[in-house]
Amino acid sequence: MSVIQIHDKFFRPYISSEQIREKIEEIARKLETDYEGKTPVFIAILNGSFMFAADLFKMLNIPAEICFIKLASYKGTKSSGTVITSIGLDIDLFGKHVIILEDIIDTGKTMHEFLPQLFHQQPASLKICALLHKPEAAKFPLIIDYCGFSIPDKFVVGYGLDYDGLGRNIKEIYQWID
Repeated sequence: MSVIQIHDKFFRPYISSEQIREKIEEIARKLETDYEGKTPVFIAILNGSFMFAADLFKMLNIPAEICFIKLASYKGTKSSGTVITSIGLDIDLFGKHVIILEDIIDTGKTMHEFLPQLFHQQPASLKICALLHKPEAAKFPLIIDYCGFSIPDKFVVGYGLDYDGLGRNIKEIYQWID
């Protein structure tokens, strides 16, 4: 892994594909323990979580459902401050154990605005699972029940995360050299 350029920015290697795989496997084992005898519903937040959701779902050895919803709040390297719902939820969550899958949680605004919509459907339980979390960037209090990596408040790309549309297909995670 070496420094890469996306658009006008340079990024250095940060988290290897092997580290990502190991962390996802660890999360999968914890979910299997916590949801033994249950059939959870995973809600993957597009676009960024698609790789994380796919890899995690392949590692799970419990019955589970998955659906996708598109929420967005980023433009360039900064949160826009506005959460946009592009594709809505098409499954009834009443009485179900729900786990939200996110690629990254930084300010928490997206989840802060989305969670009330889910609670309104009266799930049996509701948990958040994020591959990455930026505690320093948090502006809205959230409990992240399953967290892969806590990282500093620096912009990252790769493994589903993008910079203005590019970089999602990189199998590692790179950090912006600012």
